[in-house]
Amino acid sequence: MQPNIIDQKANEYLPQMTKFLRDLIAIPGESANEKETVKRIKQEMESLEFDKIEVDDMGNILGYMGEGEKIIAYDAHIDTVGVGNLENWDFDPYIGYENETEIGGRGASDQLGGIVSAVYGARIMKEMGLLAGYTVLVTGTVQEEDCDGLCWQYIIAEGKIEPEFVVITEPTDGRIHRGQRGRMEIRVDVSGISCHGSAPERGDNAIYKMAEIITEVKELNERLKDDEFLGKGTLAVSEVFFTSPSRCAVADSCAISIDRRLTAGETYEMALEEIRSLSAVKKYDAAVCMYKYDRPSYTDLVYPTDCYFPTWVIKEDHDATQAMVDAFTALYGEPVVDKWTFSTNGVSIMGRYNIPCIGFGPGKENQAHAPNEMTYKADLVRCAVVYAALPTSYAKRI
Repeated sequence: MQPNIIDQKANEYLPQMTKFLRDLIAIPGESANEKETVKRIKQEMESLEFDKIEVDDMGNILGYMGEGEKIIAYDAHIDTVGVGNLENWDFDPYIGYENETEIGGRGASDQLGGIVSAVYGARIMKEMGLLAGYTVLVTGTVQEEDCDGLCWQYIIAEGKIEPEFVVITEPTDGRIHRGQRGRMEIRVDVSGISCHGSAPERGDNAIYKMAEIITEVKELNERLKDDEFLGKGTLAVSEVFFTSPSRCAVADSCAISIDRRLTAGETYEMALEEIRSLSAVKKYDAAVCMYKYDRPSYTDLVYPTDCYFPTWVIKEDHDATQAMVDAFTALYGEPVVDKWTFSTNGVSIMGRYNIPCIGFGPGKENQAHAPNEMTYKADLVRCAVVYAALPTSYAKRI
């Protein structure tokens, strides 16, 4: 099959892809509220004659093409973040906009465009005989923005699905991505004793204690490990909480949340111990722990997990990486192979379960969670084409 024929077919589908994406943008679908988004994806999969469509107990939608023994999966999370301050938007984030080259709206890049390209890529594979003996699985996964990878913990552990490899369809700016830093969510608590604010010496101000801890946390960030490919580990204080009898009293407790990004070789045990070893943490006997996530999905299923999202990197010479490079090169020339700054469902797929992941998706990373979010129609086509060519490219390498 000539690559330009696949490209031609994808361009023929562009009007349907555009409508599908605009329909998805119009459905508010934040984490744990994806029910209507799933219904719309199911409708599209049915119209494109997917061989099997399932919605699991967590609410993830799984669409299958082909009957091969081995599975190649294409994952797109289908939840979005909120819209934030509407004054920062130049257009309604759910009505969105469309012109000759762009589609705008919440989720256009992060990452409803990914499910659109994956669904149509699978259709092209079936229509043009490009499944190469594999079963292709397209997953529209839930709650990623809340707890990345939880959906795939469920799919792998409870659904007993283990693909040969998974394509992460998060936005990659036209590049191929083969890894990301991990992350974890840490909480630090200190106690104090309240008293009347007119005589603060009678109490023990928890906020002052936490101020010392925050200073040391900030300094710790400068000492964290660096990695040649993934870059430096980082941490940032992201939230502050306190309790006090009133605004005229000394605070009797204070807590912070820390967003910790983990580079290659860093583990959650190491990250917790680094905080516990800070002199102010020891001085004030602060409690340091990792958050847990137990929010129900839109189906009311609770699947609790630690808020730990492991680092992952697939080797540049891995068959999945090179198959993606080969498929891209045959169509569009030699690609740039890079990494994500943010986190993806690969934290579970490869980070926890060691199932290889490779990333390529429509849109730009800097559009994620930003006002005036948009993506490019050309990206939708390009990704659908590369997705369609990938199984054959992979089959040639193994």
